[in-house]
Amino acid sequence: MKQRDWKLYGLWILFVEAVGALSGWLTREGAAQYEQTIVQPPLSPPGIVFPIVWGILFALMGISAARVDASPASTARTRGLAVFLVQLAFNFFWSILFFNFQAFGAALVWLAILWLLIIWMIVEFAKVDKTAAWLQVPYLLWVSFAAYLNAGVWRLN
Repeated sequence: MKQRDWKLYGLWILFVEAVGALSGWLTREGAAQYEQTIVQPPLSPPGIVFPIVWGILFALMGISAARVDASPASTARTRGLAVFLVQLAFNFFWSILFFNFQAFGAALVWLAILWLLIIWMIVEFAKVDKTAAWLQVPYLLWVSFAAYLNAGVWRLN
């Protein structure tokens, strides 16, 4: 891998991890209140699991975006990266809706839109780089699990 590629990968991973870290920092008080007061559905993992899983998923997302960005310029590449940025923004704001505002129903609708955006991103990434698309599958699965948890919290609270 060329030096420029390493920098590109590093920048994308750093960017995506920073978005996740900022979201986590902005929702830390809401998340702490959530842990103490909200009835959670069965299969809810302990709180420590979430930053570990999200850290890994954000790294995979950054690698995936870097792979697409490193590919030759094309409409599919531009569209894929645009959808990537839109879904990342949706990911960022879901935490604020869910933890800070505890708007569980709205957060579930938001999460459904995020899920569709992830599917769209995977489809667009597959046109450019199949590996980049496959790197998004764990993220899609985790967001699917998050939808179950979100729906359970909404129902129970």
